[in-house]
Amino acid sequence: MPLYRDQAIVLRTQKLGEADRIVTLFTRSLGKVRVVGKGVRRTKSRFGARLEPGMMVDVQCYEGRNLDTVTQAETLAPYGDAIARDYTAYTAASAMLETCDRLTEEREPALQQYLLLAGALRSLAERSHDPALVLDAYLLRALAIAGWAPSFHDCARCGAEGPHRAFNLASGGSVCPMCRPPGSAAPAPETLELLAALLAGDWVVADGSDPRHRREGSGLTSAYLQWHLERGIRSLRLVDRETRVDTRRSDSPAVELGGHADRPSTTPVAPAQTGHRA
Repeated sequence: MPLYRDQAIVLRTQKLGEADRIVTLFTRSLGKVRVVGKGVRRTKSRFGARLEPGMMVDVQCYEGRNLDTVTQAETLAPYGDAIARDYTAYTAASAMLETCDRLTEEREPALQQYLLLAGALRSLAERSHDPALVLDAYLLRALAIAGWAPSFHDCARCGAEGPHRAFNLASGGSVCPMCRPPGSAAPAPETLELLAALLAGDWVVADGSDPRHRREGSGLTSAYLQWHLERGIRSLRLVDRETRVDTRRSDSPAVELGGHADRPSTTPVAPAQTGHRA
């Protein structure tokens, strides 16, 4: 059976039998693959600790009939250990790994997604920025790579130059007064500026943002992500948030977007889903 070697990030694991695990890897060259780590749950396993979620490893596998099998694993970056020591960073990383798993398909190379995830995990491990900001930046950029880039300035429907006050999930972001569907949210202008900075990688603006705008932006990001995935991200409910912020205003009575910790498995934003996807 042919062997192959690749760099990979461990997305998730699940038990198999008494001592084995099925490990989902996101590789640099092959995309997402599922492999069997034989005996990795035993205390004397040679590389069991290297195949934990969040670890970046160099793996060697041989192809099997249904699942490939790991024969060697070397640590490239122990992000998992550094991230697991901080609860906020750990929950943010869990949401990133789950999102990557949902956005990618098996055996379909996605180098941009791989590099984005590796950079986000490195930022969490090194404490470069607030974990919540790193999470939102990753979610927005991952969606952009997947083809669902939101607009935070010009109108997502007609292209009218902004900035615009209304934000609609189904329309793809900011909408002008002429294109605004009923039930659109009206976040603070500073919130849209923050989200635009996170999408563009402007960390000077992002790091200097107000906490209430960060929480409001997190609610919009979560809702936008789950609208396009058409299912909830379970890990988002665990992301650490201090308080809940209701982003409803007098002109947007039907939309409620709270912080990450209050997110349900499916986002209740039916009134905002009146348009068609952009």
